[in-house]
Amino acid sequence: MLVAAIGAAILGSWMEGALLLFLFSLGHALEHYAMSKARKSIEALTSLAPPTALVVRDGGQQEIRIEELVLGDVIVIKPNSKIPADGVVIKGEGSVNQAPITGESVPVDKSPVPDPQKDYSNEKSIKPEYRVFAGTINGAAALEVKVIKEAKDSTISRLVKMVNEAEKQKSPTQLFTDKFERYFVPFVLVLVTVLCFAFLVIDEPFSKSFYRAMAVLVAASPCALAISTPSAVLSGVARAARGGVLIKGGRPLEDLGSLNAIAFDKTGTLTEGKPQLTNVIPLNGVSEEELLLVAIAVEKLSDHPLAEAIVKGGMEKLKKQSLPEASKVKGITGRGVQAEVEGKKILIGNKALFEKDKVPADIIKQVEDLEKGGHTSMLVKQDKDFIGILSLMDVPRREAKNVLKELSALGIKKMIMLTGDNQQVAEAVAKQIGITVAMGNLMPEDKVKAVQKLDKSEKMVAMVGDGVNDAPAMAKSTVGIAMGAAGSDV
Repeated sequence: MLVAAIGAAILGSWMEGALLLFLFSLGHALEHYAMSKARKSIEALTSLAPPTALVVRDGGQQEIRIEELVLGDVIVIKPNSKIPADGVVIKGEGSVNQAPITGESVPVDKSPVPDPQKDYSNEKSIKPEYRVFAGTINGAAALEVKVIKEAKDSTISRLVKMVNEAEKQKSPTQLFTDKFERYFVPFVLVLVTVLCFAFLVIDEPFSKSFYRAMAVLVAASPCALAISTPSAVLSGVARAARGGVLIKGGRPLEDLGSLNAIAFDKTGTLTEGKPQLTNVIPLNGVSEEELLLVAIAVEKLSDHPLAEAIVKGGMEKLKKQSLPEASKVKGITGRGVQAEVEGKKILIGNKALFEKDKVPADIIKQVEDLEKGGHTSMLVKQDKDFIGILSLMDVPRREAKNVLKELSALGIKKMIMLTGDNQQVAEAVAKQIGITVAMGNLMPEDKVKAVQKLDKSEKMVAMVGDGVNDAPAMAKSTVGIAMGAAGSDV
């Protein structure tokens, strides 16, 4: 292009030379703008983990940058704050919202490890109730956590690294163009030099031969594509933007047309992303209304996310009614809650809470059936009688079933669900909305492996997600589609 512009200047066509350079500079400027936006997005990922941590040192607490944390440091996590490092809980009990990292829809209850002095940094499998991840959000209880991974090795840092690597990988088309240019450019320059001397063979003045050589130089430039392609791409991207869809560039736009399979995250993508009250089953002659009144009175005083879902769902069913007063409310971490309502002792919780009681076999069967269907279930006990079962579930979005039907009609052969939730929950949701394959219990790196496997078998695969935990898998897929809800848009 520079040689052609210089040639235009020699011929006195200054305007044409300037226009040529302007058009190609504009093309390059737009490309750099898109790239810098992508880089800023990756930087935004790193801000998910807080920059500082409150560490216990020399008998006191001090705030330090997370890069200065060393293995074995004890950090204090205040209620409702982000966790700055990967570690194990050594003091305090409470629930942690892990959705940004693992994609689990229900907050996970945490309790201290049996041996706080032990070095857990090389342990391969640490139980979920002991372990916390950087970038997740603590609930209402204060926790003390022993650091088991340095900032550069934390789950969130690995996510950023995986996304970065995928960003740097050039598309096959780019690689082909690079190779093509390596041979094409010298060839064109040699050809143009030869054409400049055409006047020696053909009867014409040098200026005419030179003009023809310059015309060939401009026409032969592979950069001509750099103007025609972006204009087509930009109109497609602009049209999508009007519909609220942001497309990163030409390649994803082209690839969308030839997809064979789509992998979906579950929580927040195919489902609402928060648990809802799904079943109220009264037992032993108690009415549904009585069961709900007791459950809401107790759960209203708890700050657990599942309690909030019971209160919200229960109040909708009851329509306004005055509630009995609950007193002596006490949370039992990982199991449930106990209280007194109108002089009667009430226990609400999972099966683990009633291990010592003899729960009738028919009630156990009902609970197990609900859990097979992907529900989180709770038993309600009043004094010595079980008066009901409550179940909660992260329910599918209303639109999910239709969207999958339409995708199938468009020729998408396989629709796969990848989730951090357990396999039973995954299969239950898949059955309701028409997903072909459901894969549960996946960590972010497992999702990446699953997408790579699909990429090999299906050739063209898209990954749709809404959480940061989906970002590496989206980056590895042919096209990543971010729902822009829990941070995966960045």
